[in-house]
Amino acid sequence: MIGRLRGILISKSPPWLMIEVGGGIGYELEAPMSTFYDLPELGREVTLFTHYAQKEDSVSLYGFMREGERRLFRDVQKVTGIGAKIALAILSGVSVDEFSRLVQAGDVTALTRIPGIGKKTAERMVVELRDRAAALTGGPATPGQAPADPQSEAVIALQQLGYKPAEAQRMARDVTAPGDDAADIIRKALRSALR
Repeated sequence: MIGRLRGILISKSPPWLMIEVGGGIGYELEAPMSTFYDLPELGREVTLFTHYAQKEDSVSLYGFMREGERRLFRDVQKVTGIGAKIALAILSGVSVDEFSRLVQAGDVTALTRIPGIGKKTAERMVVELRDRAAALTGGPATPGQAPADPQSEAVIALQQLGYKPAEAQRMARDVTAPGDDAADIIRKALRSALR
């Protein structure tokens, strides 16, 4: 089981990143936007907590900057109807603390604003995770051609999180300010979607 990786960040293109751990070996991981916000520049060292998942026809590795994110990623997948893609969308849309607060408060309406979460799934999360929500807080702290500009990169990332192309473009356009990088645009777009 791969539980943690430390190495040089050699590519990042949401939701994918690659870390070279030495000896020419690079691990490709999928990560939520909460992790992308805190990644260092390319060529710098990074340490990520990981979750290894093996299915009948695939093997996946997920990376998280904080242990609390990995714990939430694992816990939400125990809810019926939630897989890795929705778990990543949850972490990309809200912080661990905010998710815990929404579940404890039973705020189904706010939870349904996260891409891929319908009313029934939100209700199941509240019922199945309410007792564990308080424990979620307090943890320690496609590689390829990059789009031409930060707004285009943000639109692609939003689409990968489950938003329709037109909606992703509108969201990114509405929040982009001069000097914003892709992470800034994505963060603001997701916050705006939750309002």
